[in-house]
Amino acid sequence: MSGLVLKLGPRERVLVNGAVIENGGRRARLAILTPEANILRLRDAIHPDEATTPVRRVCYAAQLVLSGDSPPDQARFQLLRRIEELSQVLTDPDSRAHLTLATEAAINGRFYQCLKALRALLPREDRLLASRPA
Repeated sequence: MSGLVLKLGPRERVLVNGAVIENGGRRARLAILTPEANILRLRDAIHPDEATTPVRRVCYAAQLVLSGDSPPDQARFQLLRRIEELSQVLTDPDSRAHLTLATEAAINGRFYQCLKALRALLPREDRLLASRPA
């Protein structure tokens, strides 16, 4: 079986192609077989007020496509531009690998995979911002 497998906790919500779906009282596992489906776990969603750092802003832009609030064609260009900007700052091999995955996913219209690759950079960004001089 290919596609995305979502493991949902009790009462967890997920956005699928613009529709909010809430899991029942037990853990569940859903297989999403449609490759073009836009999926966003609401527990992972970034609130607009939280998009205050470069990586969070790029994640938020990818999230807007998944929620249906941004047209994919317009968002693709914006995402690629912002990912390129991040690549000028995040130059370590691990960050580069995540940025490459995000770039390839955005080019191919796989915005969930793009968001997933970008989210992996959030802990690194948090560490870098915490260590910068005041």
